[in-house]
Amino acid sequence: MNRVIRKFVLAAVALLLFIPTFAQLPEKIEAAAAECGIKVSGIEAIEIGERLKDLYVEKYRLFIEQPIDHTNPALGTFRQKVILFHIDYDNPMLLITEGYTSNGGHPRYSNELSTMFKTNMIEVEHRYFGESIPFMQDDSTITDETLNWNYMTAKNEAADLHRVNQLFKKIYDGKWIATGISKGGQTTMFYTTYYPEDIDISVPYVGPLCKGQEDGRHEPFLANVAGTPRDREILHNFQVEFLKRRATIQPMFEELSEKQNLTYKISMDAVYDYCVLEFPFAFWQWGYETSIVPDPTKTTDREMFDFLVKTSGPDYFAEGDSSAPFFVQAAKELGYYGYDTKPFKGLLSIKDAEGYLLDIFVPQSQEFKFDKYLYKDIKKFLAKTDSKMLFIYGEFDPWSAVMPVAPVKNEELKKKGKGRQTMHLFIDPAGSHRARINTLPDEMRKEAIAILESWLEIEE
Repeated sequence: MNRVIRKFVLAAVALLLFIPTFAQLPEKIEAAAAECGIKVSGIEAIEIGERLKDLYVEKYRLFIEQPIDHTNPALGTFRQKVILFHIDYDNPMLLITEGYTSNGGHPRYSNELSTMFKTNMIEVEHRYFGESIPFMQDDSTITDETLNWNYMTAKNEAADLHRVNQLFKKIYDGKWIATGISKGGQTTMFYTTYYPEDIDISVPYVGPLCKGQEDGRHEPFLANVAGTPRDREILHNFQVEFLKRRATIQPMFEELSEKQNLTYKISMDAVYDYCVLEFPFAFWQWGYETSIVPDPTKTTDREMFDFLVKTSGPDYFAEGDSSAPFFVQAAKELGYYGYDTKPFKGLLSIKDAEGYLLDIFVPQSQEFKFDKYLYKDIKKFLAKTDSKMLFIYGEFDPWSAVMPVAPVKNEELKKKGKGRQTMHLFIDPAGSHRARINTLPDEMRKEAIAILESWLEIEE
C-alpha cells in the first residue's frame, strides 16, 4: 500500500475510533443523572474558542433541576445552568463556584487553574442570576420587586453545588478543586464549609468575609493601609476638590444620566456624593496608579468629571442593574462595606451614608435584616478545618480588609515552625481585586503552584 494512502487510512480509522468516545459524554451525563435521581435537560454542545481547542475536547451547556429550597423539596424546582468543559475522565475537575451570572458559554472563557493543571471544568451559574432564577419559569413578569428572595441563601447555593458534584463524580475520577473569584470566592468558602467532603482542594480568590451589612473594616483600611500616605493624600485632595466644584460639575452628571437613561432611587445631589465616596474604594479595588489622578490645581471641570466617571461612575448607583441578586444577598448574609463621611464634613448633601445599601441597591418592596450565621459558620470552620485551602488576595484591594482571620494566623504560626500545612495565604504585593496566582511575584507564584501540584499529586 502506498505510504501516503496507508497514512490516510490509519488516520481515518483513528478518527473513527476517537469520535464515539466524545459522543458518549451526553449519554454518560444522562445515565449518571438517572442514577442520582437528578433531572438534566438541554444538553447542548457549544463553541470552544480557537485558543482553547488545544486544551478542551468538548464543551456543553446543560440545565440541572434544583430544589428551590433544599430543606423543603415540596416547594418545587428551578433550572440551573451549568457549563461543562471536558478533557479526559481521569483528569482533575475544577468546579467554578460562580457568584453571579455564568460567563462560561463564551468561546474564550477560561480559568488559570484549568490551564495550569489541564483540568476538566464545570461552571455553575449562581441561583437567582441569568437563566437560573427560581419562580421565573412560572411567571416571566416577575420583577426584582416582586420576586420571592427567601431562597437566595448560601446554604441553598452550597446544596446546589453539592448536587452538581454528586452528579459529575459518577463520571469523572480525578481530584476535585473548588474555586471562585470575589463573590465566587465567597461561594467557594461556604461550599467548602458545608460540604468539605465533596472536594479535595479549595482556591478562593479575593473572597471577602463580612460580618455586617456595613462591615466597618473597609473604611480604616482605605484610610490607613491602601497605598502610601502620599497616595491616600492625592485621592483625598481629588475628592475634596470634586465636592467643591459641585455647582459646575453636577450638571455634567445630569447630562450623562439623561443621555444613558439612568434613573436613581436617590436625588442627583446624593448620587454626586456617593460617586465621590466610592472613588477610593473603586480606585484601589481595580488597581489604578495615583500617577494618573488629575492634579486638581491644573485640571478643568470636564477633565475632573471624565476621570471620576471612568473610576466610579453614576451608573453604579442607578436603577435596573442586573446585580440586584448580589445586593439582596449582601443585605441578608454576605455583608458589604460602608463609607466614611467625616473627612468631608460640610461638603456633602447627605448627612451620613448609613443604610445606603438598603436605600439604593435592594428592591424597595423588600425588607432584609442581616444574619451573621454565615460569617460565624465560615470563621469557625476555617479555624479548625484540615481541608486543603489556598487563598489569594491583593494587598491594596479594599476587600482584603475582610479576608478570613484563620489563614493569617496560620501563616504567622508557620513562620515559627507551627501551623497547619493545609491552609495557605498568598497576598499579591500592592495587588488589587485582580490578584491571581499568575500576578504573584515569581517566587511566590512558584510556591503556590508547587503546593497545588503536591495536593494534586502531580509528579514532575
